[in-house]
Formats: sequence, C-alpha cells, structure tokens
Amino acid sequence: MQISYLFYLVFFPLFLIAPSKVEWTVPMEHDFGDIARRKPVVHDFSFKNVSGADLIIDNVRTSCGCTAPDWDLAPIPADSIGHIRIEFDARDAGYFRKKIKVYFDGQRKAEKLYIEGFVED
Repeated sequence: MQISYLFYLVFFPLFLIAPSKVEWTVPMEHDFGDIARRKPVVHDFSFKNVSGADLIIDNVRTSCGCTAPDWDLAPIPADSIGHIRIEFDARDAGYFRKKIKVYFDGQRKAEKLYIEGFVED
C-alpha cells in the first residue's frame, strides 16, 4: 500500500504537465537595453507550431497598459511559424521588466514571455 501511495505522490504530477504546442524560434526574453522615454519600441517573438494540427492564439495578456500585443488571428498551420509583436511605450524612467502571457487553444498553461530594459529620462 505504501509503495503505490509513493508512486502516485511522485509520478502523478508528471502526467498533469502537458507538452507545449509551440517551439520558440527566438529567446522567450528580450532586453531592449537603454531606450528613450515616450518613444515606443517593438519586438517580435516568433514560434513554430509543433502540435501537428492548426493552432490558434486565444489571447495574449500583458502585465500593464504600457505593453501592447498584436498577434496572428488566423490559425497557424502545423510546422509553420507564428508571430507575436510586442510594443512597449515607456512612461516612467528607470528599469522595467514586463511579463506577457500567451494562451494557445487547448493548452491550459500560458507560455510566458518577458521584455526588459532601462528607460532614460
């Protein structure tokens, strides 16, 4: 009885982790370096659909209003490349680090992207 309990305690959580449907073709973090205040900067994150079927981006959520996402609305075919464009408009001077959550259809856990940099006054 104890062995089966130990088995479920150790191995069952592994079954709850679903494999990702995408393979990022660029790093999931981007450093803008030093940027000017109130001058928007843009970075494109790209990924390959490795799910074997068409893939839809359900939603992209940012951690603040200064970060605006834009993404492909059409389904991304299997083995094709999709893009998510992030625009950051710095209002405050200093260091920033922002999280972007990307939700794909049929995948409960969001993919997390990050942008960072330093805004000069």
